[in-house]
Amino acid sequence: MFKVISLFSGCGGLDLGFHGNFEYLNMKFSKLNFQTIFANDIDKNACITFAKNFNNNIVCDDINNIDYMNLTAPDVIIGGFPCQDFSYSGKRLGFASERGNLYKKMCDVIKHTQPKIFLAENVKGLLTIDNGKAIKTIIQDFENLDYNISYKLLKVSDFGVPQKRERVIIIGTKKNVLPYFDFNLLTHSKSTYVFDAIKDLEHLEEGTIANHIWSKAKKNKGQGNSIINKDDFAPTMRAEHHGNIEFHWNGERRLSAREAARIQSFPDDFVFYPSTSSAYKQIGNAVPPVFAWHVAQAIQNFLGTHLCIA
Repeated sequence: MFKVISLFSGCGGLDLGFHGNFEYLNMKFSKLNFQTIFANDIDKNACITFAKNFNNNIVCDDINNIDYMNLTAPDVIIGGFPCQDFSYSGKRLGFASERGNLYKKMCDVIKHTQPKIFLAENVKGLLTIDNGKAIKTIIQDFENLDYNISYKLLKVSDFGVPQKRERVIIIGTKKNVLPYFDFNLLTHSKSTYVFDAIKDLEHLEEGTIANHIWSKAKKNKGQGNSIINKDDFAPTMRAEHHGNIEFHWNGERRLSAREAARIQSFPDDFVFYPSTSSAYKQIGNAVPPVFAWHVAQAIQNFLGTHLCIA
């Protein structure tokens, strides 16, 4: 079993993908050989959701306050460092903001604990901010920790997630222990569209299942006020939407938090706490578990192959 330190964990989408052993749209995603031994996030509500769903403690605090000197050495470190300041939908402050520099705390934990491999996740905008200088700086900082760095922009829709979400995945492998990670190890899945994902929830009474509650916000000129196309991938579920989550294709109401969770590929038994507004935010901030599972499976196979050789 590979030991995992999870940073910027949020509600646990990336962790769920690495753990496996869940079901989504009648498809079973097998248990993988990863175990989270430490998790951290600053959002109190996300920490409640993480703790309840994983039956596991999560340190709910600013990562700047974490005493990483006492962390148990892991095999793997995973984390989606804050992306708002690299996002096209944000102000794109990049390194000019405190959040834009939090990846350096991930560097600190990697430097101290020396995992065999690490995964960092972020938005597509990371590739273009500062005319491409930001991604070059981040890669250089990771390489300076004595790691081989590979990165790629991936579409979650290529992995069975019904959403137009693109994410940069950065994978570092310890030099003299592992070769560069090969993204060709990832296997794609059949496309899943919005209708396939949430058709059974359209006429289900509000509150019948966990988190099937929707915002009552009226249509306005803000973000998230479009009507989703049932025969296409959904637009990116974003944390900033809150009450302005997209409208259902029937135009009669907004998507429920459970429908947003389905679009993010969370299983129905993964419950979000403590409110609908908070659930929307947590879902939008999360890494889609099905996408994460495919990446984790490739990493597991990669480690199994090369550590046996070592």
